[in-house]
Amino acid sequence: MGHFITGLPAFLPALLLMAAAAAGVSGLLRASLALLGFAMLSAGIQGYLTLTGVTWAIAGLAAAACLRQASGRAAPVLHGLLLLWCGAMAAHLLPGFNNLKVLDAVQSGPASVPFTLHLNIDKPMVFFALLVAVPPLLGRGGPVHWRTLASGIALLPVLFALALAAGAIAPEPGLPEWWLIFALANLFLTCIAEEAFFRGYLQQLIGRRFGTMAGLTAASLLFGLVHFPGGAALAGFAAILGLACGLGFLATGRLWVPALMHFAFNFAHLALFTYPGAAG
Repeated sequence: MGHFITGLPAFLPALLLMAAAAAGVSGLLRASLALLGFAMLSAGIQGYLTLTGVTWAIAGLAAAACLRQASGRAAPVLHGLLLLWCGAMAAHLLPGFNNLKVLDAVQSGPASVPFTLHLNIDKPMVFFALLVAVPPLLGRGGPVHWRTLASGIALLPVLFALALAAGAIAPEPGLPEWWLIFALANLFLTCIAEEAFFRGYLQQLIGRRFGTMAGLTAASLLFGLVHFPGGAALAGFAAILGLACGLGFLATGRLWVPALMHFAFNFAHLALFTYPGAAG
């Protein structure tokens, strides 16, 4: 907690981004974009965002706005450009973003491997661009299919059991002193952006073209695939997590549900097990 309070001035751009994400996932598009503008201004003043970064961010948002109105042959071209832009932003490949490092090779517990945390400015941009580009991003709403939701939630403890059996994690209950900044960054700067891309965008896009189950399966597998640099086991675990979150979105038609499921899994991982993995 103390770590968070003492760092508040430096955290202001990220806190504004978090507020923008919260407004966006609540369906308040104008408020979300206004807060995003203040966040970018604050980030620029503090040196976390350069003119190059602003240019890349605005380019993505402009392409998203064009896609919202596009039809015919222009639509798939803009989808392709948006996909490339989202991938580059999420992978921190575009210049101009000096993401603040708030944790540097810390351990959540003595049995955990070192962990580093940045308050990313680039990755959350994916959510805002998709919010502009894809009107149904937040989901269709409607009645909740409780059995499907229960199936998705039930996969989360199963995933922990599989990771324990594989030796990828070990029991280590307790929260580190930096748990609050981890929780805020993970929910608002990571989970919302990832769920917007994989569930709100890809799962729905593929589902409309090839069917609901194809969208669910493809988005889950792609979510696992992007984690493959961490190893085949991590990719497999991520695919299962993607399936769980995909079922949550399918069951409720509300993007905030898989975002909360994703966050709850990550926070339980931090609170109950070695994070992000077991040392040695």
